[in-house]
Amino acid sequence: MDRKTIEIIKQKWIIPDAVKQHHKDYLQLRKQIRQVLKEEPGTIPGIAIKTGIPSDQVLFVVMTMRKYNEVETGELDDLDEYYFYKLKEK
Repeated sequence: MDRKTIEIIKQKWIIPDAVKQHHKDYLQLRKQIRQVLKEEPGTIPGIAIKTGIPSDQVLFVVMTMRKYNEVETGELDDLDEYYFYKLKEK
């Protein structure tokens, strides 16, 4: 491909503002959850309480982080309802 062709494609390919905002929001949620998990392992409801983020969004972000090996699953809590999640060591 010619360099000129690549520049034309970049000009025509516009990312909608809604997509950009969704990505920014996701990164902010991920950052808040990482800060909580740096302190100690936590369950989905525990992380939701500490961050003030709804538990369904916390679940989505934590499962995405788990998929990409950023967190790992720990033990079950005392009532055997929720797993603890902790950040993986790099």
